[in-house]
Amino acid sequence: MTHIYNFSAGPAVLPKEVLTQAAAEMLDWHGSGMSVMEMSHRGPEFMSIYKAAERDLRELLAVPDNYKILFMQGGGLSQNALIPLNLLGHKPAGATIDFIHTGSWSAKSIKEAGKYANVNIAASSTTAVPPQAGWRLTPAADAAYLHMCTNETIDGVEFQPDFDDARLAQRVLVADMSSHILSRVIDVSRYGVIFAGAQKNIGPAGVTIVIIRDDLLGKALPACPSAFDFKLVADNESMYNTPPTYGIYIAGLVFQWLKRQGGVAEMERRAKAKADLLYAALDADDFYQNRVAPQNRSRMNVPFYLKDESGNDAFLAGAKARGLLQLKGHKSVGGMRASIYNAMPIEGVQALVDYLNEFAGR
Repeated sequence: MTHIYNFSAGPAVLPKEVLTQAAAEMLDWHGSGMSVMEMSHRGPEFMSIYKAAERDLRELLAVPDNYKILFMQGGGLSQNALIPLNLLGHKPAGATIDFIHTGSWSAKSIKEAGKYANVNIAASSTTAVPPQAGWRLTPAADAAYLHMCTNETIDGVEFQPDFDDARLAQRVLVADMSSHILSRVIDVSRYGVIFAGAQKNIGPAGVTIVIIRDDLLGKALPACPSAFDFKLVADNESMYNTPPTYGIYIAGLVFQWLKRQGGVAEMERRAKAKADLLYAALDADDFYQNRVAPQNRSRMNVPFYLKDESGNDAFLAGAKARGLLQLKGHKSVGGMRASIYNAMPIEGVQALVDYLNEFAGR
């Protein structure tokens, strides 16, 4: 049987060790006589799963004590509404949210936020992160927060973690890290809110992680639904309503797997090695094209195009025959895309590189 490598952007590949353990525990979790799917979310069995997952994630990301970790529902897309609903309650009507527009996901965030506040696009590019010196930020006293998508899943633009503008020190930074969370070391304390849909680097679709600084809780607009009020969720340890219990369980297994691998620093080392290998093949000549500025190329999501796009169908058919799946680019941009998340082994990237070279006739 051909070895399968799944390059899907999400729902995405999971570590085989995690899937094997979940299969073994499916009918009876640790002698409880129950599947995790059947457990009360308030019972001692599931609460032990939840607390371990929260503790391990806090350790992996070195989340400071003055931040809460919430396990929510609705995906990263829902946070485009929930963030303004939760952060604008203490702001006067007409407050402004600043955005750095770097691709499709930040564009969705901008559109949604416009329902709740004024929006200022401080900088815009879909092929690079605009230089900070050119960001046209709202005066700090009038700005609710600054929103950035630190890795654009569709467009393949990734922020480097070295931005350090004195103007940002007085601002609340909100970061959508859905598609590269846990793949590189970050300083959580630089952000007011970090959120991430799970289905890329954490676990199955259905869980959304929110990491929020304590002083930003309790600032929700009156219209914010109770089940999505960050303070109520935090006060109830993510159990205000029934959370996505099985998704939290799988996420917890992924966190344990990450710790066994050496943690986030080791994932960053591997991510760089995999990305360097793949980009080197794409850059070998002009047969393939990546349109992102080299300094902002994503290590997780690698879009690319054939110079002659009439060969797209043949490329995808050949890839599928070799067990290289889900390489078709997003419908909004076309081309190809390889998502090489933490669970993608370097052997999978090497198999893709071998096929790229073969298809190009190298």
